Amino acid sequence: MYTVRKASFHDAAGIAHVHVDSWRSTYKDLVRKQDLDQETSYENRKAFWETILKKHYKNQILYVGVNEQNQVIGFISGGAERSKKFDYDGEIYAVYILEQYQGFGLGKALLNAFMKEALQLGYQSVLVWVLTANPSGKFYEYFGAKPIEAEEITIGEGTYEETAFGWPQINKNPSA
Repeated sequence: MYTVRKASFHDAAGIAHVHVDSWRSTYKDLVRKQDLDQETSYENRKAFWETILKKHYKNQILYVGVNEQNQVIGFISGGAERSKKFDYDGEIYAVYILEQYQGFGLGKALLNAFMKEALQLGYQSVLVWVLTANPSGKFYEYFGAKPIEAEEITIGEGTYEETAFGWPQINKNPSA
């Protein structure tokens, strides 16, 4: 069982743990090991999330899923669309769930919490970027997102393709 709640500064280490462990398990077959290793440090991720949680960025959305022991087992983060290349005003920056907690509805619960707050903050549309080879793109499509565009990105020293999926009107999103 799990609970979804707003993240607090005290969740930074737990979010970092989920971020690194999920990154490694999700991308182990999609990204070269040397590229994965350059991107996955607990210390760097903890410092990153402490900075995010300390600054309280305007219109930032960050939720965690916690288990019965109040340990972070997943998270979703986002805010304003960063590239300004698309006709979307919101963006999911990251969604990660520990492998052993996947498939039990936590992803949907995190997405619902995100979309509800996005609407409250005035966002009308949301996109999310996913490595094209990542089967989790189907998760977003299941909840109504449509593929928008694919681009090349750099991870470590490798080049990979990622696809943007979007909800053009989140007030009509079936998961919200």
